[in-house]
Parts: sequence; C-alpha cells; structure tokens
Amino acid sequence: MKRRSLLKAGLLSIPFLSLNPLGLLANPKKMKPMSKEDFGKGFKWGVATAAYQIEGAWNEDGKGVSIWDTFSQKKKNIKDNTNGNEACDFYHKYAEDIKMVKSLNMDVFRFSVSWSRILPEGKGKINQNGIDFYHKVIDTCLAEGLEPWLTCYHWDLPQALEDEGGWTNREIIKWFANFVEILAKEYGEKVKNWMVFNEPMAFIGAGYMAGIHAPGYVSLGKFMPAVHYANLAMAEGGRTLRKIVRNGKIGSTWSCTAVEPKNPNAKKHVLAAKKADAMFNRVFIEPALGMGYPFDDLPIISRLKKYIEPGDDELIKFDFDFIGLQNYFRTVAKFSLWPPIMWVNVVPGKKLVEDKEDLTEMGWEVNPEGIYKVLKQFGAYGKEIIVTENGVAYEDVLDNGEIHDFKRIKFFEDYLKQVLKAKNEGVNITGYFIWTFMDNFEWAEGYHPRFGIVHNDFETQKRTIKDSGNWFKSFLND
Repeated sequence: MKRRSLLKAGLLSIPFLSLNPLGLLANPKKMKPMSKEDFGKGFKWGVATAAYQIEGAWNEDGKGVSIWDTFSQKKKNIKDNTNGNEACDFYHKYAEDIKMVKSLNMDVFRFSVSWSRILPEGKGKINQNGIDFYHKVIDTCLAEGLEPWLTCYHWDLPQALEDEGGWTNREIIKWFANFVEILAKEYGEKVKNWMVFNEPMAFIGAGYMAGIHAPGYVSLGKFMPAVHYANLAMAEGGRTLRKIVRNGKIGSTWSCTAVEPKNPNAKKHVLAAKKADAMFNRVFIEPALGMGYPFDDLPIISRLKKYIEPGDDELIKFDFDFIGLQNYFRTVAKFSLWPPIMWVNVVPGKKLVEDKEDLTEMGWEVNPEGIYKVLKQFGAYGKEIIVTENGVAYEDVLDNGEIHDFKRIKFFEDYLKQVLKAKNEGVNITGYFIWTFMDNFEWAEGYHPRFGIVHNDFETQKRTIKDSGNWFKSFLND
C-alpha cells in the first residue's frame, strides 16, 4: 500500500508506527532512524510562542492597548473575524501549560513579552502587574527545569506609540531601548538567552507596506523609514542587553526563505529572484553584520537613504551571539509587471505542487530542502544559528480525544533531516524550536490554521497533546 493509502486506512496512526513514517515496512538494515543523539550534546530543543497569540487577558491588570488589539477588533482584518482578546488564556493557565511543555521533554520555552503589558502607554509609567506576570512565567520555567528564552518584541507595539508614528518615527529607537532596559534589569539575572526582535521583515513588511498585519498600512512611504528605524532599534536593543545582562546570550530572529527563479535560464527571472532574496532575507540582517543594505541587488530600497543620518552606519551594527532562523516555505520568484517598481512576484504554492495534499493549511508548499538551503546561506555569515521557528498547519481532527496528525510528524521528520544534513556539513546549528507549542491566534488568519503540537479547544481552553507532540516526547526521551 502507498503511504497515503496507509494514512487513510488509519495504520499510520498507530503510535509505534507514527514514530517512523515507514514504520515496520522499513528494512532496518538499510535505514538508521534519526535520533536526538545525532544532533550532539548541548543541542537545544524547544517550543516557541508569542504573547499576543496565546496570552489573552488583553485589558486585564493594567495592560494597555496594542496595535493588534486595535487591528483585530476591526471587521475584515482577520479572516474569521476573531481577535486575540482571550486567545489561549495563557495569562491564567501559564503554570499548567509550562508543565506540559516540560512533559514533552523540551529544553526551552521561548516566549515574548507584551510591551503594553509592561508599559501601557509604551513609555513612562511601568505596570507592576505586567512585570510580576513575566516573573511568574520565568520562575515556573526554572522550577520545571526549562530554560526561558525571552523575545523582547513579537509584533504587539503599544497603540499609544503607533499614534505617534510607530516604527516610522525615529524616536522609537529610544522608546524601544528604554523598554528593553526595563526587561533586562527585571529579568536579566534569571533569563540568559534573549532575542531582540521576531521577524522584522514580517512586522514591517506586512504591517507598513502590505497592510495585512497591524497597523495595516499600504504605503511604500511608511515602509522605508520603518525599515531603517527598526534596524537601528534592533542594534540598540542588542547593545542594551549586552550592557545589563551578565553572561547573556543575545540574538534576534529573521524569517528566511530559499529563493529560486521560476526559470534559471531566463535572465529576467534570475534578476527577480536576486531582488526577492535581498528583500526577504537580507535587508534586516546584513546591516547588523556590518555589510550595509543590499542597494545594488534591490535598488528600490535606495529610497530609505534619505532617512540615514550621520553615524547610522555604525549604530546599525551589532555583534549578535546567534542568528535565529525561521523557515516555513521556499519562494519561487518571477519577473512581473505587477507590482511596478519592484517588477517581482512569487509563484503561488498551489502552482508548485502536483497534489493539493502537499500544501499546508496556509497554502504553502512543503519543501524540506528549503530549510537546508537557507541554513547553508545564513551559515556563510559565520554565526551560530538556532532554528527559532519551524512548523506547519494542517487540518486536525479530534477523534475520541486524540489527534492523529501523521502529516505533521512527517513534516518534522523531513525538515529535521535537512537541518541535520546542514549541521553535518559544518553549519553551526545549536538548537531547534517548534512553531508552536499549542494552537493559537494566527494573526490575520485567526484561529483556523493550527500549528500546534498540542490541540487547543478555544471554547473550553482544553489542551490535548497531538500525536506530533508525543512523537517529540519519544524522540527527545533521555
């Protein structure tokens, strides 16, 4: 029987078979199963989360309004017309959730801090209830034997700061540094692993140019200053952490995609791919590395030069201890008359596959080789790399209290093999974090795409470990 037939027959839902997609059909003499030990001692395994996506309690205990609180309340901004007001109620259920993370044999719990829960107006008066909440999260992690890895900013800018221009206002460099200083002083003795930003290309590109994320602008004019000020703020945040956190390990995370031309023999498509790679992969990392902006490969961003002030070339640099790499799909770029100026478009995922079952719920092509390619590409920078997000959304079916998500297990196995391949070829990869711990509010997509290895019933807030979660539990078992 073919693998798909086995899945339909339910045979691959059997736990001992789900640990190896080929199960007992494999010839053990020809196949050595991948193991935790293959990745080496000290390799970190964890789950990643984000404050707005899981916390809820959007207006409790003194928290201020964020741009996502505002954006998600407006009709048509979110596909299923929902919001993150309650999300997964992690604000009240954090202790049992963290305990569940540990039960899956994870090393790391990655979480972000809500800026407006700490500083309701983005600056000025500190909300002690917010400070206390994250102390409780951190202390619970430590009590359970989990390392807390803290992300300073995961997209939820205080609305009060957006009202003053948000990321288009150069003052945000100071606002952000002040926020990071508060975090470092409060948590720096207990938290030693820090990420400044989560995916700046996502929150700047989707929020200030494409308009599909908060704050919802469609404006090249807003995108350009926001790119530069975010880059400066990222470096300043890194310097602030370095100054305060003793023995801290400081990184940031970038969304990455393996970019290929639609036709490698057509010069116009090759040029389009070069532009796409510069935009998606390089604009928010090469300045920090001292390489400057990729103006030659992406002429359109020359428009941000008018926002560069004397001294910015040095201020934009920061020697991060590690690169957080986040990958979900590859990009096939092609020359296009739309959008103008860029003259680049991407081939939709559905046109890259022969069978729609090879698409995720997000409409993305599953392409394990893509993560290998970006690991090799970013490995060339000579930095330590941690895969700080990788995961997949599929349609899950709750069957007698269980979720037999074979396709998700297959996804993780295939992608981890590619991570291991890159590591074995010399790329300095030291960790892998799953996106995500539990099903949550997936930004503009709402609650429909389920990325979690733990199922969440959003009506009852009941958590159920999926087969994929149990797969990791077994895989990581000491």
